[in-house]
Amino acid sequence: MPTALQANPLSDRSRVLSTAVVEAARRLGLGSTDLNAIIGTSQPSASRLLNGKYFIPEGSKTWELSAHFVRLYRSISSLVGGNDDLARSWLKSGNQAFDNRHPLDVVKRVEGLLHVCEYLDAHRARV
Repeated sequence: MPTALQANPLSDRSRVLSTAVVEAARRLGLGSTDLNAIIGTSQPSASRLLNGKYFIPEGSKTWELSAHFVRLYRSISSLVGGNDDLARSWLKSGNQAFDNRHPLDVVKRVEGLLHVCEYLDAHRARV
């Protein structure tokens, strides 16, 4: 059965976004279970993505969510001066802005991902 990768020629944009998602997930200490919940792909696809055997199809819902996930990582990284340990800690700690929920749990829903991105962008603008 052909995968999205086999059905369509791989674009440079697909390769770049997929690589950015994998790097952000790695730096944030996220595995395939968390990643698939955030970017809306299946667990096997998330695992293959993390292992470089799957690329996100351009124009898909996963593509859109992945772009927001990279935005999330860039915003966190900017706020913590590129310190990935602090970024991981922030993501996995309760936050009053999110009713004391962990941002990692919040971003597993589309509206939560967008809300956390907006929250981070607003705080980044203050810096």
